[in-house]
Amino acid sequence: MSGNRFAEVTTALFRVVLGLLFALHGVSSLFGVFGGNRGSGRAIEFAAWPGWWAAAIQLAGGLLVLAGLGTRMAALLCSGSMAYAYFVVHQPIALLPLNNGGELAALFCWSFLLIAALGPGRWSLDALLAGKSAPRAHSSRTAESPASS
Repeated sequence: MSGNRFAEVTTALFRVVLGLLFALHGVSSLFGVFGGNRGSGRAIEFAAWPGWWAAAIQLAGGLLVLAGLGTRMAALLCSGSMAYAYFVVHQPIALLPLNNGGELAALFCWSFLLIAALGPGRWSLDALLAGKSAPRAHSSRTAESPASS
């Protein structure tokens, strides 16, 4: 396996895990499960600004990134929502993420920006729809003949 192939698999796994974790935050806040919004056990009130909209972005954006569908735009939206969360909610408390509780927002922001820059990779619905399916295991090329061209 080449280094490039490891990079493709690692990027795909990173994208899937990142999308899943983000989507779970959205599910928690929208439906009050897994501890609910910020551990309150409750869901955010429908259409309440900005919490409900942030949770909707978390759920929809996280699922899109996880599946690798509309990946660059979804990741950019997710990154922007986390930048907003950091600068509006956390940064006024203190300058450093360690002191203002904004580590998760900063990590999500930069992680999604990385996915937006790198793209979804070969193991994604974007690649499948574009006709770039995941590579298969190496097979013998003996079935190919020069006369078939």
